[in-house]
Amino acid sequence: MNDLRETLEHAVHEGRLLAASVANILRLLSGGNNPLYAAVIEELAESGAWTELDDRFFKTLAFGTGGLRGRTIGKIVTQAEAGNGVAGGCPEFPCVGTNAMNFYNISRATQGLVRYIKEYLALNSPEATPSLVIAYDTRFFSRQFGELASKVAIENGCNVFLFESSRSTPELSFAVRHTNSTAGIVITASHNPLHDNGYKVYFLDGAQVVEPHAGAIIERVNTVPGEVYEPLPESQQGKLTYLGQELDELYKSRLRTLVLRPDVVANQAGVRIVFTAIHGTGGIISVPVLREFGFGVRTVREQDQPDGSFPTVKSPNPENVDALAMAMTLAETEHADLVIGTDPDADRMGVAFRDRSGKMQLLNGNQIGSLLAFYRIKTLKEQGVLTSENKAHAVVVKTVVTSDLQKSIAEREGINCVETLTGFKYIGAKLGKYELALPEEVRKVYRLLSELETRSIRLQNSYFYVFGGEESYGYSGADFVRDKDGNGSAIMFAEVAAYAKSEGMTLDQLLDGIYLEYGCHLETTRSLSFEGAEGAEKIRRLADSYNANPPSEIDRSKVVTVKDFSGGGVRDSEGDLLPKEKLTIFELADARRVAVRPSGTEPKIKFYLFGKRSEISADSLSRVKADLAGALESLWEWLQKDAKERVS
Repeated sequence: MNDLRETLEHAVHEGRLLAASVANILRLLSGGNNPLYAAVIEELAESGAWTELDDRFFKTLAFGTGGLRGRTIGKIVTQAEAGNGVAGGCPEFPCVGTNAMNFYNISRATQGLVRYIKEYLALNSPEATPSLVIAYDTRFFSRQFGELASKVAIENGCNVFLFESSRSTPELSFAVRHTNSTAGIVITASHNPLHDNGYKVYFLDGAQVVEPHAGAIIERVNTVPGEVYEPLPESQQGKLTYLGQELDELYKSRLRTLVLRPDVVANQAGVRIVFTAIHGTGGIISVPVLREFGFGVRTVREQDQPDGSFPTVKSPNPENVDALAMAMTLAETEHADLVIGTDPDADRMGVAFRDRSGKMQLLNGNQIGSLLAFYRIKTLKEQGVLTSENKAHAVVVKTVVTSDLQKSIAEREGINCVETLTGFKYIGAKLGKYELALPEEVRKVYRLLSELETRSIRLQNSYFYVFGGEESYGYSGADFVRDKDGNGSAIMFAEVAAYAKSEGMTLDQLLDGIYLEYGCHLETTRSLSFEGAEGAEKIRRLADSYNANPPSEIDRSKVVTVKDFSGGGVRDSEGDLLPKEKLTIFELADARRVAVRPSGTEPKIKFYLFGKRSEISADSLSRVKADLAGALESLWEWLQKDAKERVS
């Protein structure tokens, strides 16, 4: 230990290793008794892999937009970590480091979480016993991490509901509410590359934790000295309950209520769908429910098998054409109308469809959300659910970096549109606020009531949630799940496809009709990636530079408005104060818009580009779309050059 410490300190003195990394290395070694840790660190130090050590130890994982998320497989896999290995290239042990997803951080996070929910219940419900729901997806180490979190929670006095096998993130959210648990954990890195994993925390409302809970949990985690703890006496420990098919059926029964026009679906059940779970959890729920409605569903056999190596794709992200390529090929063979894909934890959904020329085309996240928002608002109005008397109590919720087409549709139809910061946790927080506005006698039984039973109450006393979404392929159509729901999205979008077919239209024709009525909106999201400790510093400097030195002109267009969210003080349309976030939005004189923010889940800085035209006709629409696409491409070229100068 002394020799290793001397080696590390010498590396700091020579400028090869960060002092913060050494501090975290020593903290790890003193906070655990696992000989693997020292073996891995010594192996990296002896080989001079200082950059790898910095990447693993320059910080300790903290909650971002997706909770804890980081590498569970290092860029360099040491011999100690590789061990015997398993199929698919998975090491025997996860990546060692304070800035990595591993048993050390799972234990510390769970200890801190249990401490917090115990304190919370002591103040708010002293008679209650703390309970956690824990789910995990199909990624490397997900099951082991979920089982470890369960063990730590139980031994620290918390009851646990653990899914018996991999399940989706939205079902975890549903389960927290159904079991009336204090909190929930899902082990997933969503759509990230295979080397990542994560730990997302949900509170008793079924939504991801936001302040003040998120900060308080981190404080408790930071007081945990290490992964080793003294279990409570057996009589004070929690109990374990497994969740499985029974919970699945309850979740499915709620998902069926998302279909607004069962008659249209029944009449157009000939819509043929190719579904891919991309080696994840989506097929467990989505496929049987779609088939129950009569849709002809074929799955991509090679991608049905749960597999954390994601062997058939470059990345398990349904927004990428690569992830849906096999499904699109099968759709051509089967002459299918629609391709639906969900990411490993089935909270995101991507879509391809057969256009008016008979070719399969991808929709982006903004287009999918706009089609869903339009259809649900239009249908609820036609059904008399939303009327001139109550529509002011209906709401669409979207993030500030999601297409303004959804706002245009909502506002034109007299529906409220509320914009939140990036991350579905903020949409979940809005749903919690709307629930709290209901009469107390309703709130006591709210989770037990059907959507139909509560709809009129919400339209009278609070807000009826019509739809919510974000450009990054996440959507929901009801509040029984308080996160984005790829299962629900698949069902809702299949109905939109059935509706379009009933009207003799393809989805691109339906979307063009929306553009003609509400304005043509075009968006694209681009990013610049910067890996590791050095990359994190570049992202910080680049993000800060846009506020410290904002451009007065972007791509030959004057900047007319700069909105900086990092200092706080920004309120949404309901008057609620938005949390501080590193997000800057530039509005240009030519109606283009740019939003810049560091990703909360990946080592990149994201650029959201927006363009719109209002005065259009059927004859000019194709030209307008081409012009907007060219304007956004020009904008991106300018931003890349500018970012390069700012980073240098």
